[in-house]
Amino acid sequence: MANEPKARRAGAFDVRMVIALLMGVYGAVLTVMGLGVTTEEEIAKSAGVNINLWAGIGMLLFAASFVLWVRLRPLVVPESTEDTEDTESAESTGDAERDTSRGSE
Repeated sequence: MANEPKARRAGAFDVRMVIALLMGVYGAVLTVMGLGVTTEEEIAKSAGVNINLWAGIGMLLFAASFVLWVRLRPLVVPESTEDTEDTESAESTGDAERDTSRGSE
């Protein structure tokens, strides 16, 4: 247990958070555009649907689901993987050398 590397969370560097941020920003812009700027003429062009509003809400829900995913299942990153691999390979090399020396006796 004492030799196990410490683990830490990826936090803001998790790619899921970056995707959530981008989708959230675009979703907020589209929602504001759909609520305040879209005219009746533009709605008529899109078959009577306020597409900016619905696309914005969809993007906000998508971003919220990614944030929830990050909170419920955080990405755990080992603190130091190279040090443990070097130590393990050195130990296994030492064991192999001892085994070959026993065979020659």
